[in-house]
Amino acid sequence: MLYIKLFLTFLKIGFFMFGGGYAAIPLVQKEIIEMRNWLTPEEFIDILAVAEMTPGPIAVNSATFIGYKLAGFWGGLFATIGVVLPAFLIILLVAVFFYTYRTHPLVEAAFRGIRPAVIGLIAATLFSLAKGGMIVDWKAGITATVVFFAVLYLKLHPIWLIIICGMLGLLIY
Repeated sequence: MLYIKLFLTFLKIGFFMFGGGYAAIPLVQKEIIEMRNWLTPEEFIDILAVAEMTPGPIAVNSATFIGYKLAGFWGGLFATIGVVLPAFLIILLVAVFFYTYRTHPLVEAAFRGIRPAVIGLIAATLFSLAKGGMIVDWKAGITATVVFFAVLYLKLHPIWLIIICGMLGLLIY
């Protein structure tokens, strides 16, 4: 049954989403496109764009949109519960144990190892999305570059950049 497959797939993704939604994108891509062929890379990129523009965490939004696309309302619900449940359980454990053991050398060492892995996952996602068709022409490449520098150096708020780029997209495309 597709609902159970969606739940279990996103449950698996949810358990390994260290670093937030952006770090989970390679996991979602691998599971949804490469392993299960549920979406094409183009459909996945479109869903990521919508998930980024809507309020809420990108991983939860992506799960909801993917589940809905594949199996309607119930597919969206099962995928969303699957991706959220691990975080809920982990946060519950953290709330119980983390503050007691946060200064333990093993816990500190584990987090020192996880942090660079998260940066690597986010960088791999960026490369994969750019290579996989997110940058479809020179206009998109220029837009991505300008947004990158606007966030990094001008400290412009991402919401304004999304709105501006949406309007530019209406004019350019």
